Amino acid sequence: MSQVFSGKNITVLMGGKSAERDISLKSGGAVADALASTGAVVTRLDTAVTGWHHNLPIETFVFNLLHGVGGEDGSVQGLLDSLGVPYSGSGVLGSALCMDKAKTKLVWRSLGLPTPGFEMIDANSDLSAVIDRLGPVFVKPVSEGSSVGMSMANDAEELEKALALAAKSHVPVMAEALVTGDEFTVAIVNGKALPSIKITPAEVFYDFDAKYVSNETLFECPAPLSSVESAELQALALRAFDASGAEIWGRVDVIRGVDGWQLLEVNTIPGMTEHSLVPKAAAAAGLSFVDLLAEIYRASLATRSASSRSNARVGAESEPDVRDTSESGEVPYDA
Repeated sequence: MSQVFSGKNITVLMGGKSAERDISLKSGGAVADALASTGAVVTRLDTAVTGWHHNLPIETFVFNLLHGVGGEDGSVQGLLDSLGVPYSGSGVLGSALCMDKAKTKLVWRSLGLPTPGFEMIDANSDLSAVIDRLGPVFVKPVSEGSSVGMSMANDAEELEKALALAAKSHVPVMAEALVTGDEFTVAIVNGKALPSIKITPAEVFYDFDAKYVSNETLFECPAPLSSVESAELQALALRAFDASGAEIWGRVDVIRGVDGWQLLEVNTIPGMTEHSLVPKAAAAAGLSFVDLLAEIYRASLATRSASSRSNARVGAESEPDVRDTSESGEVPYDA
């Protein structure tokens, strides 16, 4: 697989200005190091630097490792599309939709896919009534990743504190019905679900520290499920991923409560650090880190090429009618 990148001009986007900047720098660094080891010509760009896009090399492919707002919400994808630069992962629509946890859940609901109930909350909400309707809740900023700003609440007083914490992200906040059960995640790469992972955090829930700092979080991959259960989980994850408009690669988080599987969210640019889950799942499927990058690279190139051809056809079909109407007496549209 290493020959896939030999001599190729690859740019790795990392850093940025989101709350997940530090993790993005680690993810981008790991990917850039791996690509360089294969003989790729690697450019590392921190998008927190003003005018970073002027430093994009000519004829490059972009590995986007920007986590969170600005890199995972369709913004940088739209910029790269407009510049005609191919890039890894989901496009504008899938990125923007998956970044908004509430809207993603609305899409799943419309398709009959299982996901916990939720309500949008703010300073004007009747928090006691929210607890009455949903019971204990998990409070989340709708467009932050890595569990930033998340906490649990069992009553109105705790919900008020949780809302204040989540509101620090300066994005809308949702209260999601708390589901007690085992947590799982399924990595999706090039249309295939990799072996699922069961996550058992040492603390109450899988928060930022459990994801990126603690060495006590237990990851079981493949997850201890029967073949039937595993197939059900992978099929559900694939349906949820496709329904949300995500492409190429990502991760679907799921919890299994008393009512069965419940979808939580889609992460379109998961972490690529030593604690990250997609590389763990890839290894369980027999893929090295470089193999994983090669799968993402080839699938992304194919998707971007297909999109470019489609846009070219649409452009040709929508050419304006510029025929001469002076002889026929027809009035031009913009007369």
